[in-house]
Amino acid sequence: MKTIGILITGHLPAELVDDYGDYGNLFADLLGVDRFRYQRYFVVDGQLPSDPQAADGWLITGSRHGVYEDHDWIAPLEAFIRRARDADVPTVGICFGHQIMAQALGGVVRKFDGGWAAGVTDYDRSDLDQRHRLLAWHQDQVIEPPSDGTVVSGNDFCANAAIRYGDWGLSFQAHPEFTPAFFARLVALRGDLLPGSIRARATVIEGELNTADVAVEIADFLGRGA
Repeated sequence: MKTIGILITGHLPAELVDDYGDYGNLFADLLGVDRFRYQRYFVVDGQLPSDPQAADGWLITGSRHGVYEDHDWIAPLEAFIRRARDADVPTVGICFGHQIMAQALGGVVRKFDGGWAAGVTDYDRSDLDQRHRLLAWHQDQVIEPPSDGTVVSGNDFCANAAIRYGDWGLSFQAHPEFTPAFFARLVALRGDLLPGSIRARATVIEGELNTADVAVEIADFLGRGA
């Protein structure tokens, strides 16, 4: 059984911890508790593995922080991402993870002038010729992708919503690890961050999400050769 290192770059709101644990729990539930062994590293608290080959794959979580903020752990994480790429250890990024992978490899991330994306969001997957519906929660975006990344998903609001880096890296702006029940709790707790009209839309979760499809894609990517 392969080991996936989960690089945790933020903490869930304290009010959710008793019911949901941490980001490690969310991703283990998403990918399958029996599919991999999971090792958590709380990068946000200064814990970073020394060797990118300490796990068979890496997953970088979301965060309330911006990748452009001045935190002591940002630059070491960027260096680790580049080392994982050089060692060809499969790496997946989600939301903040999507953005920090892009920034580490020469892309540009900023707070988007168009504001927030929150709630059910459709993305066109150019590589799969499909439309995926996922839950989004972000204001920052990858404005310019790295030169060695291929944009494989987007929409009119978020052009660079998923990026593939050959067989090594894959990243998503949306949150496949968020269930509708979790998201409803998050909006209830943190919805005051959102403009009123966006908050109202975020509370409506209708239609089938493509969470399971993306979960399989991520698990297969991280477990390549398994």
